[in-house]
Amino acid sequence: MLLVLGIMFIAGAIGLGAMALNSKQGSLLEARMATLRGETRAIEYKPTQSESITVRVLGPMGESLGRRISSVLPTSILRSIDQRLVQAGQPVSTGGFLGAVAILEAAMFGMGFLMAMSMGGFHGKSMLIAGTMPLLGFVLARTWLENRVRTRQHEIIKSLPDAFDLITTCVEAGLGLDAALSKVAEKVQGPFADELAVMSREVSLGKLRRDALKDMADRVGVPDLSIFINAVIQAETMGTSIATVLRVQADQMRVRRRQRAEAQAYKAPVKMVFPLVLCIFPTLFLVILGPAAISLYDTLVKGNIGK
Repeated sequence: MLLVLGIMFIAGAIGLGAMALNSKQGSLLEARMATLRGETRAIEYKPTQSESITVRVLGPMGESLGRRISSVLPTSILRSIDQRLVQAGQPVSTGGFLGAVAILEAAMFGMGFLMAMSMGGFHGKSMLIAGTMPLLGFVLARTWLENRVRTRQHEIIKSLPDAFDLITTCVEAGLGLDAALSKVAEKVQGPFADELAVMSREVSLGKLRRDALKDMADRVGVPDLSIFINAVIQAETMGTSIATVLRVQADQMRVRRRQRAEAQAYKAPVKMVFPLVLCIFPTLFLVILGPAAISLYDTLVKGNIGK
């Protein structure tokens, strides 16, 4: 009975967490526009008619729970979570993320409680398990967020060399830097194009280009992009030709891409050791030495018995 209740409790908690994660804050462009208008609060969750009634009902519940949790958390923690969510591409609002984490923590706590009860009550080992399960829930939520950040940054890093080449070509063809960035945002697909679109919109609304570029570097969190933006800002300050700086930065970006590929190639033999030792070598030993071991057993053991 406890097992059935535990499964039902965990399934319901996971469902609520999924609904909370579906409560998006809106697009990244809308979030940046809200910031430019001076709005300090997050964009409210607005369910659409295409979503199921479960999402439309439980989504705002998760968002509301997250807002109540954020009201008691320190500002530094909220700022850190919001920054990581922005670097992850704003897959969910801060309130939705906190609500999902709270539901996941409750599910893991309930699982630990049921496991402790199934082990005969609360004693040393069961208390350790009950205390470890909520920590595991926190680790899972953090791992999910960090994985989203790494995936998005990896996609941006892969698209940077080609995007910089296109920016350089547009500037050398006579376009201004703002027009070149807007053109690349139209032609390139992926998260970097989205960030360029946000930056272009901020500049068109009156924000200084250097400030918009720095904000984009903070949102992305990729060192290669930060180097490029710092070089462009320095070229504007010193009066250097933007086209020359872009060409140099594009060449260096291709060199860094080749160096990263070579580093991954050098790491491949080391990473192959573990599957070879744990999976392939035991099978080979079994196939090669198995018949020899059987023959040796027949010769030594059965031969002695026959004597």
